[in-house]
Amino acid sequence: MFAKSSWFQKRKYGGWGLTPKTWQGWVYIFVFIVALLVFQAMPFWNDATRTAFTVVWAIVLGGDALRIMVTLQRDEMEKMHEAIAERNASWAMVAVLTIGILYEIISSGLRDEFYLNPFLAIALIAGLAAKGLSYFFLEKK
Repeated sequence: MFAKSSWFQKRKYGGWGLTPKTWQGWVYIFVFIVALLVFQAMPFWNDATRTAFTVVWAIVLGGDALRIMVTLQRDEMEKMHEAIAERNASWAMVAVLTIGILYEIISSGLRDEFYLNPFLAIALIAGLAAKGLSYFFLEKK
């Protein structure tokens, strides 16, 4: 939409997303933030207008970021490193979610009132589904 993928690189050490690698990328981020702050600072907008503008602004920025992430050029080594890092991150998340579920089951059982946070269970089930579907479609190729 607006930015060029050559202005950014994948964030490697601090989570997921993009990091500007050229001055144009930094200007792009600066302009997006300043425009949002200027709009929010104007006294004549009501809360509904500010919220609507912020949602639209976030959708535009998020859509542009997704487009950039998809079109970034990576060599085979970068793809392999990313795949290993993503695998390790997902294993860590699965371990923490499993420990959280076990903790909730045990602690609620000790109080004689069974409770399981549905979001934790849904997260594990969604991960299982994503993995299964990925294997299914990749083996079909």
